[in-house]
Amino acid sequence: MGNMEELLIEKLKNGDEAAFRELVEKYTQSTVNICFGFVKNRKDAEDVAQDVFIEVFRSIQSFRGDAKLSTWLYRIAVRKSIDFLRRKKRQARFRQLTSMFYEYNTDELPQFTDLDMPDRDVINKERRELLDRAIARLSVDQQTAIVLNKLQDYSYKETAEIMGRSVSSVESLLFRGTRNLRKILYSMYEKKLL
Repeated sequence: MGNMEELLIEKLKNGDEAAFRELVEKYTQSTVNICFGFVKNRKDAEDVAQDVFIEVFRSIQSFRGDAKLSTWLYRIAVRKSIDFLRRKKRQARFRQLTSMFYEYNTDELPQFTDLDMPDRDVINKERRELLDRAIARLSVDQQTAIVLNKLQDYSYKETAEIMGRSVSSVESLLFRGTRNLRKILYSMYEKKLL
């Protein structure tokens, strides 16, 4: 941890308002981006990010410096985002994430045929709905790994730090998540066709 960061942490622990403003200014964009990766709505992401900074402010005394300040902050962002989704209890929790996930991973997911449907929008809408339902059936850890690594472009190492996991554990979550998604989608699509 650099001297600048240690100094900032010390000031935060002393309740320095300027230091808190500096923290918010420095990390707002990346925190909102992480929250957006989960909640898929800009206003909700900003609200959750605000909660993140409130928690940081309240619990900075318990920060032990066992991780970088940003890593600790992003862990809180992931937890708050997941809590937000659980509270809303939306049926399609990760709506729109799925369409982004599809674009990033077209080679890893099953390809759907046009089924002679003239309207491409109808096909895409149907595909997205299937993906929404499939993603919602993955474990929270698999969803989290996918959001951080596939959508937010955090490296395996960064994703592991934020999740408090080992790199091999994250690789395994991503591998299993993608494989499970493929299985769920095939089974859904087969049922739809029968």
